[in-house]
Amino acid sequence: MPASNSARKATNVSLDEALLAEAKLLRINVSQAAEAGLAQAVAARRAELWLAENREALESSNAYVEQNGLPLVAYRSF
Repeated sequence: MPASNSARKATNVSLDEALLAEAKLLRINVSQAAEAGLAQAVAARRAELWLAENREALESSNAYVEQNGLPLVAYRSF
């Protein structure tokens, strides 16, 4: 999540009226909640993209371990 002293930019968003009313009733800071939700969505999407970009390497590594076992397993102490 961005640092609290980072630059801010005003923006317009459309929110469900009932949800917004309940948030105000509960004294939830809508800007902070929206930013936290957006940060979570960005992190999830970055993770999805990374996985897609690295899927071939991960599958190759997993296949190697399935066929050959873990490298350096003889040096495990557990």
